[in-house]
Amino acid sequence: MKSLLLTNEYPPHIYGGAGIHVQYLSRELAKFCDVDVRCFGDQDQPDGNLTVKGFQSDNGDYTAPKPLHSVFSALQKCLDFNTTDIDADVVHLHTWYSHFGGMLAKLNYGIPMVLTVHSLEPLRPWKREQLGGGYDFTVWLEKTAIEMADAVIAVSNETKEDILRLFDVPEEKVPVIYNGIDPDEYTPTFDNDVLSKYDIDPSMPFVLFVGRITRQKGIIHLVNAIKSMDPDTQVVLCAGAPDTPEIGQEMLDAVESARASFGGKIVWIDEMISTYDKIVLYSHARVFCTPSIYEPFGIINLEAMACETPVVASQVGGMKEIILPGETGTLVPLEQQNESPFEATQPEKFAADLAAGINELMRDPELCEKMGKAGRQRVLDTFSWTEIARETHALYEKVCSAQNT
Repeated sequence: MKSLLLTNEYPPHIYGGAGIHVQYLSRELAKFCDVDVRCFGDQDQPDGNLTVKGFQSDNGDYTAPKPLHSVFSALQKCLDFNTTDIDADVVHLHTWYSHFGGMLAKLNYGIPMVLTVHSLEPLRPWKREQLGGGYDFTVWLEKTAIEMADAVIAVSNETKEDILRLFDVPEEKVPVIYNGIDPDEYTPTFDNDVLSKYDIDPSMPFVLFVGRITRQKGIIHLVNAIKSMDPDTQVVLCAGAPDTPEIGQEMLDAVESARASFGGKIVWIDEMISTYDKIVLYSHARVFCTPSIYEPFGIINLEAMACETPVVASQVGGMKEIILPGETGTLVPLEQQNESPFEATQPEKFAADLAAGINELMRDPELCEKMGKAGRQRVLDTFSWTEIARETHALYEKVCSAQNT
């Protein structure tokens, strides 16, 4: 058995949960079979059963509108994925960036195609701000790939429901396989030097956010919640890589407004930080917050829980399957329009409820410690990459066997 994984992100070029997923899944899969990873970048990493090759494209001569550059660049790299000979038994796709490459591999090389849904384009209409008309193309591309796939992995039960509702796919082709975490890497780690590097006061408890500046992650709602937080709270926003200049400016304005009305301290780290530094921040934080509007799974919550930090999260998507309210954290209801479930219908109430959930835990360090330990135990019990790789490999065998019969 040989698996070909196609992905935009792979270390050292990672900016989201899908990249983390492929990083750890490929490592564990290599214990079961040969794994060929083709990604966007300059990687060239042959390592036993795991081979990683990056592909790049030059868009310097593009005269198309700027929002379309990433779309056409992705398609060019997907072509290159295929013009380099493929000898795998199955191709496995991650995010729309790789879908065209997988479709070409299935049709030209005659191998079954597996696709993991990390998010769904119809549920991310704000991507039009980033891609312009390219968003309509990515919606079509994703729909085509999902409906021609031999298996579509949902990372949560709610994601499976979304797939079955939005696409013409038989339920038996949509297994649920969770994301995972490496608890040996993500473990409580304390280092005051890291706090000092980012001007975080070690004597002041803090609530932490880690993520990109994008509509999906709901960070503006968290920033708007700051004015309602207790003044003895420190807020650490590890947030960079804005989707567009517009949301970047909106974030800047929101933080400035929060600083003007908040008695506590706000630290904004507007860069991507190392994994070690991230683990240290998780470990020192009293509370971690995930205010996402849309979150099919939310691997970042596992990272915080593995570091024994309780989570306050919006009650959406896969986070309802990860966080146990009252045991490992708090879920905050998010009211959304039934026909357009992409934004809070009452943003001021959502921000106030986030602040209330954060305040309740920040005021009770003993409860936070108890929840943190329960969260790590939940990670150990349920979210193992070894088991996830075993389930994925079994799925490969199933689709290959079906094609050969």
